[in-house]
Amino acid sequence: MTHIDDTSAKDLTNGDFTEAAEPFDLFAAWLADAEPKELNDPNAMALATVDPDGLPNVRMVLLKGFDPRGFVFYTNLESAKGRELLSARKAALCFHWKSLRRQVRVRGLVDLVSDAEADEYYLSRPRGSRIGAWASKQSRPLESRFALEKEVARYTAKFGIGDIPRPEHWTGLRITPLEIEFWHDRPFRLHDRVRFTRPSADVAWQKLRLYP
Repeated sequence: MTHIDDTSAKDLTNGDFTEAAEPFDLFAAWLADAEPKELNDPNAMALATVDPDGLPNVRMVLLKGFDPRGFVFYTNLESAKGRELLSARKAALCFHWKSLRRQVRVRGLVDLVSDAEADEYYLSRPRGSRIGAWASKQSRPLESRFALEKEVARYTAKFGIGDIPRPEHWTGLRITPLEIEFWHDRPFRLHDRVRFTRPSADVAWQKLRLYP
């Protein structure tokens, strides 16, 4: 996972984070704080999308990388979330680290990562997960567990001990944020909130402190 090395941002986590000038450095510091505290998937995030009828969907996915370009995760483009993301090209994320009483909300634009990025991450996955990317027709009806296991066995036999190429329908998506909001719990619900916004990715961030 990509981290942004910025000592000053880490210092802010011990002081007043609302004084941070740049959201990605602050996010990197908060995620680094979460990793030893959250035993299960500190990189877990809720991903919200919308279907063609405007009905929202939300599910948990894992952040696999981030840098100033945005937040990256991987999925089957033929799944419900894949189809919705490609259709709307907009999405929202929410990180919640309960042990730290912190939350980060992200809203932005969706784009595909490069083939080279997707290939590199795909090759880093366990062999069984790479087989699974071929075997699972994600989000579509499944007649039985046995049917899924048959598909796994079929692709295991097909690829043998050789290389397993990345399926064209399996790749990464990057959420390029136009808004990032940081929230930290304080007594009596007098929480600290700060929001960074920009109209497009090539414009400087504007920061606004919010009432809790």
